[in-house]
Amino acid sequence: MRFAEQLMPAGKRFYIRPGRSDMRKSISSLASLVEGEIKLSPFSEDYFLFSNRQKTIVKILYWHLNGFALWTKKLEKDRFPWPNTEADLQEMSEEQILWLLSGIDARREHKRLVYTRTG
Repeated sequence: MRFAEQLMPAGKRFYIRPGRSDMRKSISSLASLVEGEIKLSPFSEDYFLFSNRQKTIVKILYWHLNGFALWTKKLEKDRFPWPNTEADLQEMSEEQILWLLSGIDARREHKRLVYTRTG
């Protein structure tokens, strides 16, 4: 089983908190943020993603069987393609989350072109 499949099993939902989050926050503080600000239960076994102001760190908080788990990734170079506002936020699939963690911005896909004539 690949690491990504272990980290994010199929059928889970992902919630991205747009903008910046204080990366000094630990599990308890992030779980309180999920309950208070995002208005969801941190015990739901869904995944909650947070990033810092510089968009170089991502934390993923989730409930795993009998306790919280917190996964962190810090980029040494480049930035994560992170939404700044609620308007920038859209529903993302598991595949798009993996793209985001790899640095691929799924929000900037090619626009659909519509033509009426060839010439």
